[in-house]
Amino acid sequence: MRRVIISGGGTGGHIYPAITIARSIADIEPTEFLYVGSKVGLENTLIPKEGLPFVTLDVRGLERKISIRNMVTLKKTVGSMVQARWLLHKFKPQVVIGTGGFVCGPVLLAASLSGIPTLIQEQNVIPGITNTILSKFVDVVALGYEEASGRFNQKTKLVVTGNPVRKDILTVSKKTGRAFLGLDPGKFTILVAGGSRGARTINTAMVEAHQYFKDDPDIQILHVTGNAEYEQVVEQLPGISEKGKYGSGSYIIPYLHHMPEALAAADLAVYRAGAVGLAELTVRGLPSILIPYPYAAEDHQRYNAQALVMCGAAKMILDKMLTGRELIEEIVHLKNDPVALKRMAEASKSLGKPKAAYDIAKLALSIARDSK
Repeated sequence: MRRVIISGGGTGGHIYPAITIARSIADIEPTEFLYVGSKVGLENTLIPKEGLPFVTLDVRGLERKISIRNMVTLKKTVGSMVQARWLLHKFKPQVVIGTGGFVCGPVLLAASLSGIPTLIQEQNVIPGITNTILSKFVDVVALGYEEASGRFNQKTKLVVTGNPVRKDILTVSKKTGRAFLGLDPGKFTILVAGGSRGARTINTAMVEAHQYFKDDPDIQILHVTGNAEYEQVVEQLPGISEKGKYGSGSYIIPYLHHMPEALAAADLAVYRAGAVGLAELTVRGLPSILIPYPYAAEDHQRYNAQALVMCGAAKMILDKMLTGRELIEEIVHLKNDPVALKRMAEASKSLGKPKAAYDIAKLALSIARDSK
């Protein structure tokens, strides 16, 4: 049986790809996994629910300035390197995979220095600082976007695989998705989501959009606000029902556990530009209006969005330029131009990499050390 260590943490953008890759490896051959995360990241909640064996390291990210906190962080990093080497010695993995986040640093570096095959998966057009450093040491770098290749010096290590998406994203039909969510099968359907925590600028603009489309018989909107944002949205929409129904076709909810069905149901998405979300949009061939999160490291969401815009798969509105009127105009324009919308859908589909998880899994197993 194979033994694989996977590390990735901090945000869902690092954790969900790791889970998907693990599932794909397990589909190929029997594998024993160990997931290594940080003590403070979202992985502490998500990974135990997935049933993967889970351990943590006491490590955190560096600030982008000289500070006392960074001195403490460097000390913790040295300690986590020692702990990582102990984990490697105890678990004896044949390959170690990193999907980003500062916790990957000590784990992948310790594995590389120990002669264990290593692979990192970079989701964004602009690589994170941890993966940029690790690329000098690991054996393979799997890229979500070809545009990211210019940011790495070790060209022979690069393989463009696309970003992994869950299998259930690919399998739900539009008819099934709309029926499951209780949506009208004949209306133009818009999915609005700003990530698990929500996006205030998108939610604020959507208040005006809900009011504008309130009595439109041809449009329905499924708006996922994020738990922290829900109350401030519904308070601005008098007449909304207890279940979040507003007007003839707006459904406003704090969180959605059935994103595969929602993506299948939609004709158009209004989204942030995180790598995982964009991978899901493109494998579904879904046109989108993207509002990149402006405070992402190195402004990488804007570059992610730009990759889709340049191919004709999406429109982009910068966060600082977003207003209700601007968003309404984009939605109306696209709804009223089915030819343009179809072109966007085709362009989006052409960017999708439905086999990315399988390809990364095969790549990792191809470099794995002989089990003996």
